[in-house]
Amino acid sequence: MTQKNTNAIEMKHIVKKFGDFKANDDINLTLHQGEILALLGENGAGKSTLMRVLSGLLEPTSGEIFVKGKKVEINSPTKAKELGIGMVHQHFMLMESFTVLENIILGHEPTNGIVLDIKKAREQIMNLSQKYGLSIDPDARVANITVAQQQRVEILKVLYRGADILIFDEPTAVLTPQEITEFIQIIKNLAQEGKSIILITHKLSEIKAVADQVTIIRRGHDVGTFDVDKVDDNRLAELMVGHHVNMKLAKKPVELGKEVLKVDNLKVKNSHGAYSVKNLSLNIRGGEILGLAGIDGNGQDELVEAITGLRHVNSGKVFINGKNMTNKKVRQITEAGVAHIPADRQKYGLILSLPLAENLVLQTYYQKPYSKHGIINHQAIYDHAEKLIKKYDIRTTSAELPASDLSGGNQQKAIIARELDRDSDLIIAFQPTRGLDVGAIEYIHKQLLAERNAGKAILLVSYELDEIMQLSDRIAVLHNGQITGEVKPEDTNDTELGLLMTGTKKEGAVND
Repeated sequence: MTQKNTNAIEMKHIVKKFGDFKANDDINLTLHQGEILALLGENGAGKSTLMRVLSGLLEPTSGEIFVKGKKVEINSPTKAKELGIGMVHQHFMLMESFTVLENIILGHEPTNGIVLDIKKAREQIMNLSQKYGLSIDPDARVANITVAQQQRVEILKVLYRGADILIFDEPTAVLTPQEITEFIQIIKNLAQEGKSIILITHKLSEIKAVADQVTIIRRGHDVGTFDVDKVDDNRLAELMVGHHVNMKLAKKPVELGKEVLKVDNLKVKNSHGAYSVKNLSLNIRGGEILGLAGIDGNGQDELVEAITGLRHVNSGKVFINGKNMTNKKVRQITEAGVAHIPADRQKYGLILSLPLAENLVLQTYYQKPYSKHGIINHQAIYDHAEKLIKKYDIRTTSAELPASDLSGGNQQKAIIARELDRDSDLIIAFQPTRGLDVGAIEYIHKQLLAERNAGKAILLVSYELDEIMQLSDRIAVLHNGQITGEVKPEDTNDTELGLLMTGTKKEGAVND
């Protein structure tokens, strides 16, 4: 991409304090016209805070912001929109009961006189959808569409409002490899049309694929801005976390124990009443990780919800440690020795309004030492929280802080800390490293391998093929609610997995 000369955004000496804590401490950032700038940093480093300042959700404690060379005060999201700044948030800001179209036009409804002009809105949205390859059903309710589709709605919202400076917060966290490739092309097209883009991501491969420059933030300070083509992955990771990161995992040979999970001929319906899981069978023994690979929307959500008691099983059985747990209550399943790291941390993993400490005992608060004769022992809860905060490096100023105040990555660490701490026989890890930085990913991967080596059975559901390939002992491929094949990571590659994920059976794949 050609060198950009015009500055779209300049942020100078930005400080953002929360009490005595400096989330941003003297940060400088420059985004050129038509440039893609990656913003890289650990969870809790201050990236999202900085972008919230730029998008008008937070006001800086001190510092200056210039948009297209003019000094501005961005004191509200409305002001940011007026300046052509739009942000696609990591956790979407959509009304679930509204349709896709209604969400996109909300607050910016086109009218013909005093009448709402739905036809015009629909045309505009479909044109944008086609132009940028963001296929959507405008009439679908947001509650009924996948996370990947919700993201497209958020992107279309920003484009519909006419933004020419776009901020993407972890935009590929929930996308499949194919969708990521398409998304990267979309971003490149936007930049070529003169739009300026800030991309918050933890994925070094994406930075390499799409960004012109990268600004690195560590613990609230900017470490510097670098040309992407002049710095390698290992150096980026090191600059981000402040120490060497091991990008490859060492795995011990498998030592199989007893069968912990058996899913037998399972049929499960989705929210529309159609079967999403169709006569599916699988089993996992202690001491192994079964990776479930597949494109989002092929029955992963329904399968995991059925195993964990969150969704009704229509037929078939789920056995945990040989005991039939089909359609049992969530608590019964949890107490039977099941840990669940859910895909949507804010919907199913945390109660955001509660303090971090209380979130860390959501599964055990009614048991000793946290409760006795129905009386809660707050001291025990907070002592437990301090232990987990330290062990799992959850970045927070206090265990009393509401979970909503943590960064997305630290919310994820909190869930993982809570679930792994319970010493369960079966660990269901659904997108366990979504939104985590390379240092945190390395740590979580080591934790999951340690659980495997301790004889636990792990079901890993991930849209990150690298993660599936690195961690799994076996890989089952899910397509259209069915297992289309089973392969060993050492005997396969991304291309073969991709074919299986689209329903194409590959010669040489083991199919049970």
